[in-house]
Amino acid sequence: MTDTEPPYRRVAADIRRRVEAGELAPGDLVPSARQITQRWGVAIATATKALALLRQEGLTTVRPGIGTVVASTRPGARRRERRDTPELSRDRIVATAIAIADTEGFAEVSMRRVATELGVATMSLYRHVPSKDELTLFMIDAAFGPAVLPATPPPGWRARLELAGRVLWRLFRRHPWLAPTLSLTRPQPAMNGLRFTEWVLASFDGTRLSMTDRLHVHLLMFSYVRGLATTLEAEAEAERDTGITGNEWMDRGFGGAELPPDVPVFRHLVEIDDFDLDLDHLFGFGLDRLLDGLATYIDGR
Repeated sequence: MTDTEPPYRRVAADIRRRVEAGELAPGDLVPSARQITQRWGVAIATATKALALLRQEGLTTVRPGIGTVVASTRPGARRRERRDTPELSRDRIVATAIAIADTEGFAEVSMRRVATELGVATMSLYRHVPSKDELTLFMIDAAFGPAVLPATPPPGWRARLELAGRVLWRLFRRHPWLAPTLSLTRPQPAMNGLRFTEWVLASFDGTRLSMTDRLHVHLLMFSYVRGLATTLEAEAEAERDTGITGNEWMDRGFGGAELPPDVPVFRHLVEIDDFDLDLDHLFGFGLDRLLDGLATYIDGR
């Protein structure tokens, strides 16, 4: 290692040394990108690149729901791991892809990357998942799986629609990549997503809404929730790159930008009222107003 080496390689070499010295044992969490920026004084992009290099070398791996850990490197450990590891299946492939997308963004998901995390040849994935498009569809379907809506819904269309909207928001919060991946004009044929739609459409039983109007209402609600949720992945990426939250960025005056003199109302909002952009609060505020408007339309029928 020399001073002329790129910073990400110096960081990776330091972590590699700790693993080889036994300071980090197989299964131990390695420093996160945020911890790397604080300890080594590098940018978040450099930290991310260092972690990617360690994964490519097979020194670390991503554990769904846990994070990046040291891979088993003891002599013979890989052979024992493979005997103990469950057989490759579509469910394992999809779960691994979702874990990558949840922690690093959908752009990091590829057949090669998933194969690397699973410790198998890339071509072996295609026996279970024919293509990247199919993988995306399976990811969407699996993500919607936990979005269970009650078989016995609450009374009234408004309570049902509000519940569906909040379940959808929590789902997008859990998987920031999901909202921008879904298409409104060319919806993917994910069966769990279709069951969600069916539950919403049935919420209007007992009203005079036509089937077309029911679908329009569903798409209106879906578009609102999805539209707001499309900011989640971009915000998560911005936090990884800059190391500051959206509100911290606002507190710094739009990242340090000078506000022009002809926006006094906005200046008052940001500098005096100390506005806090809470996306969960914004979602709830917008959903309530959307339901208020729909009540005027639906009840008036």
